[in-house]
Amino acid sequence: MSTSNGTNRRVTIPDIISRKGGEPIVCLTAYSTPMAKLLDPHVDLLLVGDSMGMALYGMDSTLAVTLDMAVAHGAAVVRGSKRACVIVDMPFGTYEESPPAAFRNCTRVMAETGCAGIKIEGGAEMAPTVKFLVERGIPVMGHVGLMPQSVHAAGGFRSQGRDEETANKIVADAKAISEAGAFSIVIEGVIEHLGRTITESIPTVTIGIGASATCDGQVLVTEDAVGMFNDFTPKFVKRFAEVGDVIGQAAADYAAEVKARSFPADEHTYGKK
Repeated sequence: MSTSNGTNRRVTIPDIISRKGGEPIVCLTAYSTPMAKLLDPHVDLLLVGDSMGMALYGMDSTLAVTLDMAVAHGAAVVRGSKRACVIVDMPFGTYEESPPAAFRNCTRVMAETGCAGIKIEGGAEMAPTVKFLVERGIPVMGHVGLMPQSVHAAGGFRSQGRDEETANKIVADAKAISEAGAFSIVIEGVIEHLGRTITESIPTVTIGIGASATCDGQVLVTEDAVGMFNDFTPKFVKRFAEVGDVIGQAAADYAAEVKARSFPADEHTYGKK
């Protein structure tokens, strides 16, 4: 496994914090017990992302993901993992109203899933909420740059920080969330030098996705990384496998054998002599 603690215990929040400037942190998304079991030996963090809305449910964005969905998938990932630190994404509308409302929803997620912490999107405007949560014992992973839950306000999924004003705001957002006590911050969809600048300017661990190789770690949506989809691949995604092609071919082979009555064969049936 990528973790460097040398034991079979779970990776903890302090373990992640200690990796600032050290061995890169490996993170992938997971939404189910079987996927968590496959990924767990190889990653430090498993993120139960609201990306499940698009990757699993065929939604156009992450906005329709509910708290019940986050709890159900988060619990499944915790059950399927033994080593990785599990973080659950808080869905849109579950934390923005007020710090107390965020606290109620976050405590429900942690209590019902057994996860180690939660992730929320937002910059300086969310810093008071992050501080409120952290002071009450909830580890928070921040998220700045391209924020999928704000995709409509941002005008779509596009890289961020290309002009000085926007870049300065993203840096200020990262610093505010860091100072509020987040244990790590996801930096998504920013130009490379901005990801590097943020990583070098804050003491908090940064996890890049479409940011910079100099971030303290990297995360990808697993379904993107293993090639479950063929219709669209973001620029920042590397396809490490083409699982979708394998599944499609397996389904075609199965269909052919069923139609030819060669499946099930004798070895797949009961009581036939």
